[in-house]
Amino acid sequence: MISIFEAVKEILLQISTACLFVVLFHWRLDQSHMTRRDSKFPDDQSVLVLCCAFSILLCSILSTTLFGTTYLNLAILPAFIGILYGSYRSGLALAALLLLCTILSTGSLEFNNLLLNSGILVYPLLFGMSAQFKKGTVIEKMGLLWIALFPSMLFIALVPTLEGKDLYEPQSSKALLITIYVFVTFVLGGILIYFIETIWDKLHVKVEMEGVTRRFQWESDKLQQITNVVPLCIMSLDVNGNIAGINELMLELLRRRYPLLTKTELLERNINYFLDSIEDKQIIQRLKNSIFYKQREFVKLSGNSRTYHIYSSPLVQRGTQLPEGMLLVVQDMTEEENMRNEMDNVERLTLVGQMAAGITHEIRNPMAVVRGFLQLMREKSPDDLHSYYHIVMEELDRANSIINDFLSLAQSRISVKERVLLHGIIEDLSPLLWADANLRGQTVELNLDPSMPLLQLNVREMKQLILNLGRNGMEAMGSKGVLTLETRISSDRDRVELIIRDTGSGMSEIEREKLFVPFFTTKSQGTGLGLPLCLNIVERHHGKITVHSQQGVGTEFIVSLPYEVDEAPILAIAE
Repeated sequence: MISIFEAVKEILLQISTACLFVVLFHWRLDQSHMTRRDSKFPDDQSVLVLCCAFSILLCSILSTTLFGTTYLNLAILPAFIGILYGSYRSGLALAALLLLCTILSTGSLEFNNLLLNSGILVYPLLFGMSAQFKKGTVIEKMGLLWIALFPSMLFIALVPTLEGKDLYEPQSSKALLITIYVFVTFVLGGILIYFIETIWDKLHVKVEMEGVTRRFQWESDKLQQITNVVPLCIMSLDVNGNIAGINELMLELLRRRYPLLTKTELLERNINYFLDSIEDKQIIQRLKNSIFYKQREFVKLSGNSRTYHIYSSPLVQRGTQLPEGMLLVVQDMTEEENMRNEMDNVERLTLVGQMAAGITHEIRNPMAVVRGFLQLMREKSPDDLHSYYHIVMEELDRANSIINDFLSLAQSRISVKERVLLHGIIEDLSPLLWADANLRGQTVELNLDPSMPLLQLNVREMKQLILNLGRNGMEAMGSKGVLTLETRISSDRDRVELIIRDTGSGMSEIEREKLFVPFFTTKSQGTGLGLPLCLNIVERHHGKITVHSQQGVGTEFIVSLPYEVDEAPILAIAE
């Protein structure tokens, strides 16, 4: 009884040792699967062969005999599996290692024992089945292994009989144990094949998943880069309305209102947190309904001098077509709206030009006749009626002035220029400006730069520009106001600046934005065409006009005109 118990213990020890190579193989693949394609690391087959070799050595060290007759060494399992999975060279190495270990463990060089216990007779069969084994399914691999194990285990079981020892008596416990040992070897071989294939399948799936993850990450990064390049503010929401992703432009847009907001904090917020900050409650409700009911929507939002178009659309699953979130696209249309307004102004000016061209000859001639007869009637009328004639004639002159402004603003004629001194034009106009200022109780100051160059100017248009800006400044001031005309050369010395500054009441931001819009005026008797005419003159001279104004302090117009340094060697000398 004791000998049977010891035999069972030895068999279990051999089984554990024979299975050790699978455990080592699994552990090694887990440790090296990220780098095993590197030339410094062995491939999977080499790892399996090395693990099999280790199990062969350990099984041979722990090998023994059952009941002093049957050789107990399950090194045959890792050896056969390594030969079938490995290459031709690695298979020869494992076969030689098993033969050597059998010689050392048995301590016998008898040919019969070595021939039967080492399984050398089935080595040609193993090498012949190796190619087919590698291409087969799990069941086919188990069958090929069993084909090789059957004769080998049969030879090991028959060794005692060949030596004349009778262990296989009827109802013999020893014979039953040896039969179980052979059967367990077959079952264990199939289990080991199954585990090796499972390990490889899991590793293959893991590597594929890592590849899919990398591709997904790359596609995600690529999509993020594309959305960052697109000139649109893009935001995606999950099914609950929480922010799932944004691009850089959307983050910049939100930071205009929330400067300290980070992308991490943003992704934790619900979209309602940002929608509630919109002042237009009707637009808020339309967007909330679109997000809640997962519907397409388009709204136009205006505020803080900017215009936005907001598009919302549901994100649906490809298979079920069920909405799983929302996409919000915000487009800043401020520049487009400004351009549209400019186009409207151009169309309006074109219409004004057509009107002016059509009515000029039709109105001026009758007005000239009426004014002429009024002058004759005035000479023949009593003195107490002269004031009425004067009023009528002034109104006729004002109507004629409006017609002239229409023509000047609407005509797209080429401005004929000549090289003149800007100071000369200002000095020609200074008596008129001083006369107007004296009537209003105001003063005019001239601060002219003595190093001003000659400029390509249209003298008549520049006079009209200076008079318009100067008289606007006088009309904005009360008595004791000061009108300043100043000239200077810009810091980069490629432009000349004419500054007309008053000490009037100044303008609000809204008034400044509409300052050059035709027909916009804050004067009771104004036409709203004077400043657009000034802007038209400056643009025809390839210059620009800038306005600085502060309520209660005054207004400053800066007219900037270009000039070429090498074309302006003659400088004005202050007299």
